[in-house]
Amino acid sequence: MKTQNKTSVAVLAALGLTLGATSFSAQAIQAGDMFARVTATTVNPTNNQEAFSTVPAIAKVDSNTQLGATFVYMIKNNVGIEILAATPFSHEISAGGSKIGETKQLPPTVSIQYYFNAETKLRPYVGVGLNYTTFFNDKTISGLGGDLELDDSFGLAAQIGADYDINEKWFISADVRYINIETKATNSVAGTADVEINPTVVSIGVGYKF
Repeated sequence: MKTQNKTSVAVLAALGLTLGATSFSAQAIQAGDMFARVTATTVNPTNNQEAFSTVPAIAKVDSNTQLGATFVYMIKNNVGIEILAATPFSHEISAGGSKIGETKQLPPTVSIQYYFNAETKLRPYVGVGLNYTTFFNDKTISGLGGDLELDDSFGLAAQIGADYDINEKWFISADVRYINIETKATNSVAGTADVEINPTVVSIGVGYKF
């Protein structure tokens, strides 16, 4: 009986370890995996601007929240390439406390990410990348006069975030980014102004593993 009990315990222990390893690896990410996230993404500009060249007014850009999406391909067990996209962000531009115009922008960003604890349900990560921000539909308010134009921007981006598995396919996600966005605003009446948007970008949402 003692020998049988020992054998039974050993078999059960081995079975438990096997099942545990299977469950564990089902939650893991590894080289070749692909997954996507859909998030609510808020762009919060730091608003470190200069005054326009001919009018002593400093332009400020407000925050905006849109639908964001990222796609990740794992090139190693702990390393992935991420592409960030979003629906167009709309920003009001003000000076002296009054709205003077508005613009829309898209900030596609490509990053390389490092995932800590890639084999577990909770996976913190960090990333660095390159951002390209394009501005469009720039316009001033009626009666202000002149047109408004903002130059496109290239800059670096950094992020920190975490994913947490709900099951084998779905997970929840949150991350914070800093993006270097510097542009020049030009108005035929007010002149030009260097605009350092440099936003903190916060995203919360869900993800799916393919």
